[in-house]
Amino acid sequence: MYIQIKNLHKSFPTQNGQLVVLKDINITIAQGEYICAVGASGSGKSTLLRQIAGLDRPTSGEVIVDGQLINAPGHDRGMIFQHYTLYPWMSVLENAEFGLKLLGVPKKIRRERASYYLNVVGLSQFGKALPKQLSGGMKQRVAIARALASEPKVLLMDEPFSALDVHTKESMHEFMIDLWQRTNITIFMITHDVEESVFLANRIYAIGSRPGTVRKEININLPDRSASVKRHKIFHDYRDELMEILRQHGRECAS
Repeated sequence: MYIQIKNLHKSFPTQNGQLVVLKDINITIAQGEYICAVGASGSGKSTLLRQIAGLDRPTSGEVIVDGQLINAPGHDRGMIFQHYTLYPWMSVLENAEFGLKLLGVPKKIRRERASYYLNVVGLSQFGKALPKQLSGGMKQRVAIARALASEPKVLLMDEPFSALDVHTKESMHEFMIDLWQRTNITIFMITHDVEESVFLANRIYAIGSRPGTVRKEININLPDRSASVKRHKIFHDYRDELMEILRQHGRECAS
């Protein structure tokens, strides 16, 4: 397996003792998979993503990527946040190459590589534009191009489309499927949107709350990944199964 999360436990000290956010998380991800972790707000999804990114360390357990124990960030893991995090005074091209600049990549090489990935995300004609001239979906594409420019082996996505309107979100979903199929990059994405996870992922981990635990792993096998698949019974069945898992856990927490 390319990513292995083994017996991961994360807690934080509070005035009332330790707050357990994640408990006994075990997740495996093969190279080239598109995995979603779906759960309600407060289920520890973002905390889990931070462990894989190396932005935080588990209280116990371990995260292994490509055979290496993770204890710090690395350019092998690209991160896409909920908000676009673009620098408003930089052009689209300058934003796309910024990560490479931090890595000390020579200007000619980083410009060529950033230009290539802007073309991959369909924004090559906007290289000289400023972020304020772009729509929300286009800004997120720039953020994706910036992450891809460092040529990571894993793309980590923290609810990247939650701030978008419905039509833009659907367009970004189709874009991500196309990008994943063309690049074969490994993607781990967290979301609270059940339909989003069913449409995008080939496997889903349903995460319960208080503390965050894996409630179930679901393999997704849709007939295709076009927007029309959302009208199929099998799509509705996956969605309903996942919703019931999360509802049941909610009832257990409330009782």
